[in-house]
Amino acid sequence: MAAARLGRLPNRRDFLRVQAGRRCAMPGFVLQVAPVPADLASAGPVPAELDRPAAIRVGFTVSRKVGNAVVRNRVRRRLREIARQVIPAEARPGLDYVLIGRQAALTRDFAVLRRELQEALKRLKVQAVATP
Repeated sequence: MAAARLGRLPNRRDFLRVQAGRRCAMPGFVLQVAPVPADLASAGPVPAELDRPAAIRVGFTVSRKVGNAVVRNRVRRRLREIARQVIPAEARPGLDYVLIGRQAALTRDFAVLRRELQEALKRLKVQAVATP
């Protein structure tokens, strides 16, 4: 399966829609998943993007309870990097994903965070099916 590129969830309405979907809590983050809305899924691709695979949209959020702006941005950067490495290769297209950072994401080993994201995808049964 060709790796899809990561897109962003652009507005609050998308985050609220994904919040109503399925979720899996891990020590470093919470992963939320919801199907892409029909109006976005049915919209035809832009001509310049015809040769590229569809984007998997991902949103990142970290609450102020986690820490000050420096700490929140650091957690967000760590989550963005594990999402960049794991989601295009292992997540199923046609779904929107939101990663909610937790305090533990700051101190957890990066390899452990990657494994946790892979495990969360398995638990939610949204891993991409390998094509022979």
